[in-house]
Amino acid sequence: MDLVTLQGWLDNTAFAILFCTMLAYWSSLAFPQVRLLGSLGTMGMALANMAIAALLTARWIEGGYFPLSNLYESLFFVIWGITAVHLVAERMSQSQLVGAITAPIAMGMTAFGTLTLPDNMQVSEPLVPALKSNWLMMHVSVMLLSYAALMVGALMAIAFLIVTRGQAVELRGSSVGTGAFRETKLRRNTDSLETVGAPSLAMSAESISRDGGTAVLEKVATASTAVPHKLTPQRLTLADTLDNISYRIIGIGFPLLTIGIISGAVWANEAWGSYWSWDPKETWALITWLVFAAYLHARITKGWQGRRPAILAASGFLVVWVCYLGVNILGKGLHSYGWFF
Repeated sequence: MDLVTLQGWLDNTAFAILFCTMLAYWSSLAFPQVRLLGSLGTMGMALANMAIAALLTARWIEGGYFPLSNLYESLFFVIWGITAVHLVAERMSQSQLVGAITAPIAMGMTAFGTLTLPDNMQVSEPLVPALKSNWLMMHVSVMLLSYAALMVGALMAIAFLIVTRGQAVELRGSSVGTGAFRETKLRRNTDSLETVGAPSLAMSAESISRDGGTAVLEKVATASTAVPHKLTPQRLTLADTLDNISYRIIGIGFPLLTIGIISGAVWANEAWGSYWSWDPKETWALITWLVFAAYLHARITKGWQGRRPAILAASGFLVVWVCYLGVNILGKGLHSYGWFF
């Protein structure tokens, strides 16, 4: 079997594995008592990760350069990163909900690369002169790994919003002060975990009446009229875990994005004589950096947790996709080599 045939077999195999993995994770949520389904999902993600690693290795051997020169190769590198980060996130959370969110994204990207892209874009071709640099591996690989980590972190934030039904909840959570995690806003009464804003009763000193020298305190309701649905302790525990994992994974992806932008600026100066030219890809990379910088600033400095940072991270998921793929649809700019046009 030659390398070209092997590559075609591996990308189709990765798609089939991820499709079955997605079904396994969804089934594990529908039938939580069947633990084998969750194990099959985890195994599927690991197998897909290895299949994609083998595909990229085969293209590296065939082309003689690190396979990041076109959309097909970059897609599979991002998918490999997503499956790798997924395995870490699932191990941390011990929840199949992680796979139910990440598996469809990985499967969809694989389907796009395998079934949608034209054949001429899936073939390994010689590098254009501008890409014949050692910076190709350094800059592009770090950027794509940052995209993968930020996507997974944003997906965990979306899962958090799904679990909490978009309600504001008090969490044990984690915020970083001087490099160590600390618990904030810990509800003392763990026997009555509920959403913020649920009704409570207070004693009002103004309602004291005296009858024969005896003071009688009457209960006065201070709750709002709109009562949100209570969340079970299990949902709140899962929400707390997802919030924490999302924060940690974005905390990994953001430094990678920073390093990728800096290395890209150095490479741009060597190739084009300018560190920054406001190319569409550069501009959206900066926007992506600012969105997740705002997220981390809100978590670290302002102590945000729960719904507000989750909404910010979820919006970052769309921003990452615009940065990675959206600007290349235009076929304009210095970063459009071998993408669409």
